[in-house]
Amino acid sequence: MQAAKDVGTVKRVVLTSSFASVIDVDRGAGPGFTYTGKDWNPLTYEEACKGDAVIAYRGSKKFAELAAWDFVKENANSINFDLVTHCPPMTFGEVCHPIKGHKDLNVSNAVLWSIVEGVDPLPVSRVPVWINVGDLAKAHVNSLLIPEVGGRRYVPASPEKFSYQKIADIIREKFPWAKSRVTKGNPNEPIPESYDLDSQAVTDDLGVTFTSLEETIYKAIYQFALWEGSGISKEELAEMIEDANKR
Repeated sequence: MQAAKDVGTVKRVVLTSSFASVIDVDRGAGPGFTYTGKDWNPLTYEEACKGDAVIAYRGSKKFAELAAWDFVKENANSINFDLVTHCPPMTFGEVCHPIKGHKDLNVSNAVLWSIVEGVDPLPVSRVPVWINVGDLAKAHVNSLLIPEVGGRRYVPASPEKFSYQKIADIIREKFPWAKSRVTKGNPNEPIPESYDLDSQAVTDDLGVTFTSLEETIYKAIYQFALWEGSGISKEELAEMIEDANKR
């Protein structure tokens, strides 16, 4: 933020924050509530410093984002830029940056690959909300390009909920080789009802529509399966590629 101020030509800063800076864990996961960009995690700095790593993580996201908003407020008369922040939940999807393989996947995608590798029992999601990484990227880019959204805070997320059971079902359905690898669990188990995130604001303000969970998981696993060390045979890969070409 200081560098943006010093250079003098920056017109807008778009910051990737986290849903961790928004969620109030004390209110629970029950339905009937929609988080918006106006909501803040009520965690205090003192509570965040008590030693629990998960609580400290949520605090780190909240106070990092607050520092950015405070900087803009405190320097309002001497900066040429405004701020937009995005607070996404779990983020899934294809990787475009160079990495060496599965061991270097980011945490969200690494969980997806652990399902392919047969983790048992299936993971339990702390939050049932998510976004496709490409949709999140578009939200960031459009936040730079649309003048009217300066000063706004978003909670970008698909309106479609997820569970790792649902993801396992998708992988087993879409990839024949996965049936012998992916833990079956409780197929077609309903996803529990829960709170919502204000995805409509992202569509209305930034023109972002959301990729389905099925398409997101299919494309991600397809990409990861092609990497060396996936453990999938050449014959299985050939069948997978043939099926993808038909799509």
